[in-house]
Amino acid sequence: MKMKKTLSLLLAAMMTAGLAGCGSKAADSDAPDGDGDPTTLTVAMECAYAPYNWTQSDDSNGAIQIRDSSDYAYGYDVMMAKKIAEALGQNVQIVKLDWDSLIPAVMSGDVDCVIAGQSITAERSQQVDFSDPYYYASIITLVKKDSPYASATSVADLAGAVCTSQLGTIWYDNCLPQIPGATILAAQETAPAMLVALDSGACDVVVTDRPTAQAALVAYPDFVALDFGGGENDFQVSDEDINIGISMKKGNTALQDAINGVLSTMTADDYNTMMDEAISVQPLSE
Repeated sequence: MKMKKTLSLLLAAMMTAGLAGCGSKAADSDAPDGDGDPTTLTVAMECAYAPYNWTQSDDSNGAIQIRDSSDYAYGYDVMMAKKIAEALGQNVQIVKLDWDSLIPAVMSGDVDCVIAGQSITAERSQQVDFSDPYYYASIITLVKKDSPYASATSVADLAGAVCTSQLGTIWYDNCLPQIPGATILAAQETAPAMLVALDSGACDVVVTDRPTAQAALVAYPDFVALDFGGGENDFQVSDEDINIGISMKKGNTALQDAINGVLSTMTADDYNTMMDEAISVQPLSE
């Protein structure tokens, strides 16, 4: 995954001064911000999209309490939020929202950013600004082991399948229409809902990304993940569809540059190690 490596000297100096003066618990008034509270990085996510994010009942593994709730959030996105906030000298606050409410929350200033497995699409980029990618998520097809599609080696082999995916995703909007003769069911509100649809037999095929598929295989051992290799036999998607970024309010270059500065210190191996850790402790893996 290619990421921009630059951060202005002025911002770097500002961040260094903030860290030196306040430590990791609070930020000074010049800290990058989007919601009016420079001491806190307020992050929106679904808290229902393992392994990116999920809801749990306690603070095990370093989970963060959800705003206005007795529950806690954890997962890859929470791990990333904590890493960014620590570098910026801020605390983390997690806000649990429905998928369709995430971007409006950034635009309204209710939250600083969204860290929720969002693809960096041109449509979304008209409404919000994005960081550099913090994960690159290839496309995976899930079927059941006893499915006639279990031996499929290409999108063409899925012809005639009954399929679904999550609402408002490139999987549903871009990928499913590429299956020849497919019967496309209504989009599911959440990733767990689409997995239940496959498990119950309501559909033959679910299309998702690799981390979600890896997590699903732990929770549903009778599922099979099909990887068509990314070539001409695979779903045709652009880099913007599978590059996963952090969104923030349009024009908030201070926060955008600060987040990119943190991401520039990480490698693809760092991202994969964090994702593997998230998958290993997701609630359904225990």
